[in-house]
Amino acid sequence: MMSEDMMSMPGMRAMDMTVMQACMDACSACEQACTVCSVQMMSCSPACMNCADMCNTMMRAMLRMQGMTPAAMMSMLDACIAMCQVCMDECMEHADMSAVCKMCAQACQACMDACMKVKDSMMAASA
Repeated sequence: MMSEDMMSMPGMRAMDMTVMQACMDACSACEQACTVCSVQMMSCSPACMNCADMCNTMMRAMLRMQGMTPAAMMSMLDACIAMCQVCMDECMEHADMSAVCKMCAQACQACMDACMKVKDSMMAASA
């Protein structure tokens, strides 16, 4: 019997929902930071807008697990990690001049870390 803090996907044992929730929270924080950063009209603005959209999509997909396969979720997580990396790299170029860019870069790093934890949890659940 699965506890309330566990969730399963087809072909996987139960996965720890606290890890998923932490990732959703990190995606939400990253989306908000990127949205704030994107209005600065610095050269990182397009990357921030794209990252905000990716984080929002990742968060929505995690909330709606029905029909999600492990392969699709891994691909989504990889895409979110990649977009956060691009945004973080862009924002780090302005981090010395902009506290908002620095905050956005930190949120991107936290989101990447949280996505990696979900990937690790998924790999453990599928073993």
